[in-house]
Amino acid sequence: MSDTLQPDPRRWKALVFIALAQLMVVLDATVVNIALPHAKEDLGFADSTTQWVITAYALAFGSLLLFGGRVADLWGRRRTFMVGLVGFAAASAIGGAAVNTTMLLGARALQGVFGALLAPAALSLLAVMFTDGKERAKAFGIYGAVAGGGGAIGLILGGALTEYLNWRWTFYVNIPFAVVAILGAVMVIREPAVGLNRNRLDIPGVLLVTTGLVSLVYGFTRAEQEGWGDSSTIGLFVAAAVLLAAFVVVESRVKAPLLPLRVITDRNRGGVYLSLGMAVIGMFGLFLFLTLYMQGVLGYKPLVNGFAFLPMVAGMITGSTQIGARLMTRVPARYLMAPGFLVASLGLLILTQIDVGTSYWQILPGLVLMGLGMGTAFMPAMSLATYGVQPRDAGVASAMVNTSQQVGGAIGTALLSTVAHSAGTSWAKTHAAAATDPKLFQLQAQVHSYSVAIWWAFGILVLAGVTAFTLVNAGKPEYHTEGAPAEDAVPVMAH
Repeated sequence: MSDTLQPDPRRWKALVFIALAQLMVVLDATVVNIALPHAKEDLGFADSTTQWVITAYALAFGSLLLFGGRVADLWGRRRTFMVGLVGFAAASAIGGAAVNTTMLLGARALQGVFGALLAPAALSLLAVMFTDGKERAKAFGIYGAVAGGGGAIGLILGGALTEYLNWRWTFYVNIPFAVVAILGAVMVIREPAVGLNRNRLDIPGVLLVTTGLVSLVYGFTRAEQEGWGDSSTIGLFVAAAVLLAAFVVVESRVKAPLLPLRVITDRNRGGVYLSLGMAVIGMFGLFLFLTLYMQGVLGYKPLVNGFAFLPMVAGMITGSTQIGARLMTRVPARYLMAPGFLVASLGLLILTQIDVGTSYWQILPGLVLMGLGMGTAFMPAMSLATYGVQPRDAGVASAMVNTSQQVGGAIGTALLSTVAHSAGTSWAKTHAAAATDPKLFQLQAQVHSYSVAIWWAFGILVLAGVTAFTLVNAGKPEYHTEGAPAEDAVPVMAH
């Protein structure tokens, strides 16, 4: 057997640093949220600017992920991983030192740019370093738990840093994460010398998909602010449809496409990307509305709010490492993904019953079920997203996982926020005559709006489960590493 087929003896140490880098990226999606009111007060920006602190990151990250994945296949995943880490740390330092709104928004956009390099490089490193079936299941179980639970951990960390230090530390905290991950990458990460894609970069594809995704994400943001019938909202959606359709046409014709259509037209990978995108809508809805509910209605402080999500994190880790990882090599992926999403939807069903007087113990079962279900489903989804893909496409296939989640999250936040606003306004109009306590009436309207939004998230999560069961038809994983050429030493799924 050739040397290239020997497992890297440092692959498990490498996993620690890859997971740490992924945790940093996932944390950043939520760690800043709790600090926003304090940053707003310090820098003196308007309410309308607050959302842009989140949107600037989401726009840059979501629209450039495919470009980042292609760069990883071109430059090498290890080099892209390290550039992403250095850039993310530098952008975080700028954000922490921000003296005005422009500097803060610029730092957030830069974090998104370097996150778009870092995230697909991290996942594709796992895809090419772990080829043994059982080892791959364990590695993706750990990675899936980090990817799934990082957002909730971000709420805890953001609450602690904001309460005991100040909002700037929600940016500075990324620097030690990045330094440790960079040192680890230098010492233990060794990328297999196979499967790089040295073709020229598809510039038209980069421009079309980037502008198309920016238009799509910004369109949903405008819909939340101005309404679905606003002319600029409609114009952005039309532009997104035209640009993304043109992207598909270009990719089908150019010699070296940014996103080879074979990556997404595969039934199983397409099913994973679609169902993951929908599932993240439900998860983002849960984070957003339960955070608003716990702080605004139940009166939790930021740190307590963060700790309230810990049972969900524990559920995710259990579902990913103890259920998903143990069963992935024994049963087809859809028998983990579909039931996982449906269990998570039962958690949301419980959470639709929240009221002004609901106690935490009534919320707890919903959080646990949500965590267990998402952890169980995420683990095989993360692994299946790169199954059977050619090594030269590993980076872009990994980028599609992150793209589906980022676009799903951006769409979910805007869609569910719009639903909640409409539901709250409608409820207030129909119940105004019976109101006796203005403060209680306002809280009841808020809770009703959150409940309706969570009902929508429940429906979308059920649809994610149905999509996974219908489209994902791969059997148990089979691995072809013994005696195969290095270029073919990629896991595939039996049908």
